[in-house]
Amino acid sequence: MTPTFSVIGLVSADLARTFAFYRRLGLDIPEEAAAQPHVEVTLPGGLRLAFDTVATIRSFDPDFVHTTGGGPSLAFDCGTPDGVDSTYADLLTVGGTSTLAPFDAFWGQRYATLTDPDGNHVDLFAALPD
Repeated sequence: MTPTFSVIGLVSADLARTFAFYRRLGLDIPEEAAAQPHVEVTLPGGLRLAFDTVATIRSFDPDFVHTTGGGPSLAFDCGTPDGVDSTYADLLTVGGTSTLAPFDAFWGQRYATLTDPDGNHVDLFAALPD
């Protein structure tokens, strides 16, 4: 069998704070999910985004050290340049930290980068009008 890419996993120090951030990006995460040690959200197209607490990871890897940032980034199409700006501003209110303020990129997109409450990079983009 050929392996199939199926899940992106993130480790969170505070699931409630992390979920507040990702709900603003349109992920359907139930309110009660923050009390769980492992949560998966199925994205359009079937890919899953999984969230685990630090304690969950340490339950099977006691030497696990939670680091922030530096890994892959998640990218969200905000539909319009104004959508990039408003989403960026909104995410700053729920624990996002600015890495790169919105700008018109030479490759034809409105683009911005933040980190989520655990330091994972989140890119926001939208095509610029012709």
